Amino acid sequence: MRLHPRTQAAKESVFPKMSALAQRLGAVNLGQGFPSNPPPPFLLEAVGRALGRYDQYAPPAGLPALREALAEEFGVEPEAVVVTSGATEAIYVLLQSLAGPGDEVVVLEPFFDVYLPDAFLAGAEARLVRVPLEEGGFRLDLGALERAITQRTRLLLLNTPMNPTGLVLGEAELKQIAELARRHDLFLISDEVYDELYYGERPRRLREFAPERTFTVGSAGKRLEATGYRVGWIVGPKAFMPTIAGMRQWTSFSAPSPLQAGVAEALRVARREGFYEALRESYRRRRDLLLSGLVSMGLKAYPPQGTYFLMAEVPGWDAFRLVEEARVALIPASAFYLEDPPEGLFRFAFCKKEEELTLALERLAPVVNSLA
Repeated sequence: MRLHPRTQAAKESVFPKMSALAQRLGAVNLGQGFPSNPPPPFLLEAVGRALGRYDQYAPPAGLPALREALAEEFGVEPEAVVVTSGATEAIYVLLQSLAGPGDEVVVLEPFFDVYLPDAFLAGAEARLVRVPLEEGGFRLDLGALERAITQRTRLLLLNTPMNPTGLVLGEAELKQIAELARRHDLFLISDEVYDELYYGERPRRLREFAPERTFTVGSAGKRLEATGYRVGWIVGPKAFMPTIAGMRQWTSFSAPSPLQAGVAEALRVARREGFYEALRESYRRRRDLLLSGLVSMGLKAYPPQGTYFLMAEVPGWDAFRLVEEARVALIPASAFYLEDPPEGLFRFAFCKKEEELTLALERLAPVVNSLA
């Protein structure tokens, strides 16, 4: 007896492995991207009020109150919104719905680790387009993106702001991507879970330029510092969304009802009270603290335009030696590349308290400098 070959997609990723190692060794965990700070009080209070009121199944498409709150934000009708059990489920459901055997899915590399397994589980083939690392950071090559499209290509899967690079696609790039999708009649999945974490002008959304073919993925966990709540969403063309909701009823059926109700209330409070502005400023400080510390060690670090991750080079080390000798957990670039990752490149998560970042820098400095 043996398990089906599709289970090859179920290998343990480096993220929980590194977090477990960090906990065992008492390391500062700058690997897995979960915030150290608690969720905002207004979210906790809203969830508390929902307990005892919203305790049974929600509809597969999501609690009406949450769909309405998201519809207000995105300027769509509630019928264009489907709530999922986190953004991870949203990506899975979309790939199951939009692609299948014989199809190709174009994915930017480096990529978030669920993209390739989800394409594989849908029976589709992933075609990778590498985002080159240049002296000033990562830059999308739109020519390479177009060259990757074939007659079998069904959709483009994009991530902006981009994990792990911190790249934010600009308006000109989004317009060209939308034109490319129309010319080749492709669907677009735009993973925008870090949509409120940017450090320049507010980014435009891809769906603004191609609403008829774009499915936007979002996450309450990233916006509200509550990654364990597993409340995500898809905003897409209204005509397709009943089928998308029907597909996700076969996965988790519905996201937790009291958490949906709490998030519905909290999203409005966050926007009204300037929570996102304060969150961005807090992350900007932590980003700059980490960047300056790494640069002072003589390391090359690439300032992110968005997300709470940055990439930096630590030559001569691998992640497991670093966590053992420096007691700082990082994610190696190999987690985001299929093959030939840049050597000595790591992802640092700065969604941690400032004292944790300071301690990580203090621990890294003597170990990194020992090879100098």
